[in-house]
Formats: sequence, structure tokens, C-alpha cells
Amino acid sequence: MTSLLPLIQNEMLKIWKKKRFFVIVLILLALIPIFTYAELKVVKNNEAKFSDWRNQVLQQITDMENTLSSDRIPDEWKRSRRAAVQQLQYYLDHDVNPSAPNGATFTRSFLDNAVTLFIPMLVLALGADIVSSERTSGTIKMLLTRPVQRWKVLLSKLIVLTLYVSLTVVITALLCYLLSGLFFGYSGWTMPVFTGFQMRGSAIDPSNAHAVPQWIYIWMQSGLAWFSAMTVALLAFMVSVLIRSTTASMVTMMAAVITGTILSGMTSSWTSAKYLFAVNLKLTAYLDGSPPPIEGMSLPFSLTVLAVWGIVAVVLSFGVFTKQDILN
Repeated sequence: MTSLLPLIQNEMLKIWKKKRFFVIVLILLALIPIFTYAELKVVKNNEAKFSDWRNQVLQQITDMENTLSSDRIPDEWKRSRRAAVQQLQYYLDHDVNPSAPNGATFTRSFLDNAVTLFIPMLVLALGADIVSSERTSGTIKMLLTRPVQRWKVLLSKLIVLTLYVSLTVVITALLCYLLSGLFFGYSGWTMPVFTGFQMRGSAIDPSNAHAVPQWIYIWMQSGLAWFSAMTVALLAFMVSVLIRSTTASMVTMMAAVITGTILSGMTSSWTSAKYLFAVNLKLTAYLDGSPPPIEGMSLPFSLTVLAVWGIVAVVLSFGVFTKQDILN
């Protein structure tokens, strides 16, 4: 019987020839400088308006507190702003600038904002058609006519997908640091970042808050971003098995991710939505104490929900692929 290693090498060669990963790198090289330039303009504007970072933080706190008195702002947004005010006050009390301009801080901010939509969209470029595209081209029929077990074929695709998802997260963080460092400098790795905030109703409990070096915080962020991205990849993998059309599989997953992102800001009263995978994607928010989309959600809860979605996706993928009629 055919061993697994040649199948893995074959799958890696296929993705390499499709140049999908090169496209992802080009997208990052094009967009990260734009985000960096926008952040640079914000920093220069703040430097012109404020002589000290403490004044800037105080102004942010004042602006947020003013919006809390408005009846036009939804309750879930007010809850988020109250939490942000408490966090900023905590940084102010401990004399730590939460947004000191440097490459490491920009990377931390970028990963936090990219985990729910940007990175999942990059992952979809790799996984949404990993099986369906071969049905369209007919190459899957040629592969399955050889003496190779179907589960090995699918497992090799899953292993390669995992490798490329991991590489995507690493490259994203690396390019963020390298490109933003050209503008902000390459310092900031040892800057203290507070984590361990916990939500107690509508207020933040800082009793477990503690400072960690920013490089450790970014490592934790990257791990959580990988977990979210891998869940999306496994679901895209399943859709690619279930749907024969490459276009349909990609559109289906894009719609699911985008819809989930929208729902995350609108589901405070729909408690059952906390079991949707897309509502749980922003795992990094638990590190800085941002309130979850639905009260009662926590990091262990979101990890469990995403793990269940991923396991179900893998089981369905192998169950369907090993039994369905692919040759006709």
C-alpha cells in the first residue's frame, strides 16, 4: 500500500504550483504597509495634539464616558466601552502606555484585529477548494484509481493544510513586525502588557490582572489566532468535501465567516448564538479582558466550542469522502 509521506509531498507540490501561498504573501506585503502608514498618521496626529501619552489616554477615557450617556448607543456597545474605560484607567494607574508606537505593539494590535476576519479569509484561500478543485479538474479520479486508501489521501491533504495554516499565521506576524518596524522601530518586546482581566457582569475584575512581557503576550495571541484559523480551515476542508463546486465551497465559507463576524456585534440578547463557531473566533479578546459578544462566554468555553466544530468537521469529512461515489 502507498505510504503517507509521498502523498503529503504530492499535496505540498500541488499547493506550491497553484501559488496560493504566494498570493497570500503578496496580499500581506501589500496591505500591511497600508495599515502601518495609517497607524503612523494616527501616531503623528496624537503627538501633535498631546504632549504626553497620559493626556491621550485621559482624552480617550473622557470620550468613551461621554458616549455612555447617549441613548442611541446599543447596550452591548456600552458594555464594551465601559470595559475599555476600566482597562485604560488600569494602564494609567500603573504608568504603562498601552499603545506605545513600536513594531511589537503594532504586531499585537494587528493580530488582535485580524483574528476574526482577515486571517480566516487568508486560510479560506488554502482550504476551501483543496478537495473540490480536484474534482473539477478530474485529478482526484486519477489518484483514487491507484492502490491507495481513501483515508490516506484525505489525511495527507489535512496534514498539508495544517502546515500551511500554521505558516500563514507565522508569516503574518513576522511580516507585521518586519514591515511596521521600518516606521516604528523594532523595540517593544519587553514592554509590559497586562492580561488576566475578567468580566464580572458589566464590570472588569482586575484582581487577577498581571503584567507579562509583550513577546509572551504575542506568543499567546499567535497561538489563539492559530486555533481560530485552524477551526475555519477544518470547516472549509469539510465544505470542500461536501460540495463539488470550487466556487460554491468558497462562497459558502466566506458567507459563514462574514455573517458570524456581523452577528458577533448583534447577538447580546440571542444567547444560543454563542454556540456558533464564528461568534467564538476572537479568542485574543480574552487576553485583554474585552467583553465577549454574549455574557457568560469565556476562553475555555470558546475553545471547547471551536474544538467541537473542528472535530465534527473532520469526522464528517472522512466519513463522506471514504464512502461517496467520486469516480462517477
